[in-house]
Amino acid sequence: MSSDSSAARSPAKLALEDGTVVTGLAVGHMGETAGELCFNTSMSGYQEIMTDPSYVGQIMMMTYPHIGNYGASEADLEADRPMVAGLVTRAFVDAYSNTLADESLEDWMRRHELVGITGVDTRRLVRHIREGGVLNAVISSVDLDDASLIAKAKAHPSMAGLELASRVTTAEAYDFAEGDGPRIAVYDYGVKRNILRSFKRRGCTVRVFPADTPLTVVLDWNPDGLFFSNGPGDPRAMPGAIETAKAAAESRVPTFGICLGHQLMGLAQGIEVYKMKVGHRGANQPVKNLDQGHVEISTQNHGFAVQEDSITEAVARVTHRNLNDQTVEGLRFVTFPGLSIQYHPEASPGPHDSAYLFDQFLDLIAETKSASTETT
Repeated sequence: MSSDSSAARSPAKLALEDGTVVTGLAVGHMGETAGELCFNTSMSGYQEIMTDPSYVGQIMMMTYPHIGNYGASEADLEADRPMVAGLVTRAFVDAYSNTLADESLEDWMRRHELVGITGVDTRRLVRHIREGGVLNAVISSVDLDDASLIAKAKAHPSMAGLELASRVTTAEAYDFAEGDGPRIAVYDYGVKRNILRSFKRRGCTVRVFPADTPLTVVLDWNPDGLFFSNGPGDPRAMPGAIETAKAAAESRVPTFGICLGHQLMGLAQGIEVYKMKVGHRGANQPVKNLDQGHVEISTQNHGFAVQEDSITEAVARVTHRNLNDQTVEGLRFVTFPGLSIQYHPEASPGPHDSAYLFDQFLDLIAETKSASTETT
């Protein structure tokens, strides 16, 4: 199979706020975009990455050179549209081979007006970011003036202090699944579809609520468990969500958080969060389960992390640790029935190394119910 995108490409440029400019070829939509330039080390899953709401406001650079070789399929989306601000690749593939594909990646990008650039030395740029930290950048196929593009990159707002979840949350509550299992209320800060599917596969009844929904409204639905989802932006810029997480802990309804949700639960308990120099983005991050002693290969996507020296024994204990840089990857809270994870157990990198975390949450719900029954 092939795409019409094999025609001669127009020039494009990628400019970073530190003055770095590289020239390549335009892919996808002809236009201009800006965001924080970061990179992902996954060898496949480019559609899942590009539609992950946690990537809002970020230009995604793929370290694997060939992107587009298996086309695009609606079944592989984590949201109904691209969430990344732009795409950077070494060698964009015009011809794709996949009987399940609906269209080429190029056609999909054009349909959604997603700007990209290819023919870029991604290895050099990744090394540049790893040494100096993530930087704001601009991709353009309509403005090729270096000074203009650098100025635009410098003017783009920093991800630190930026609230973005409101851009991707659902406008109104909706039911995702009905089952015979526990009732799970999901706070949507940019929830991925496969997280919802993970609860559905376990027989849960799932209702998704907008990010700013008062906890009293959610509790009126009588959930057995609360879930705080992944999402984009700086959790420290979300005081309302932090207060909701604090109220959730006080309600003593079993609570589970992933990624941004993990950070919000930590902040609600007085644990500090910081912006990482580079962040973790890929499907090959080794994480040690400190309770069981085994190592999981995890999928990760985060630029913020909880500060370990702000965790006290009276509040939480660390349950998971990243073996690359020793950052905290999981918490079990002491004063209420809650657990949280920094990485993505629904993303199946192992392929099922971390799926047990959903079962662990359901076990926590059952244990809490049992204890409540015994008390009464």
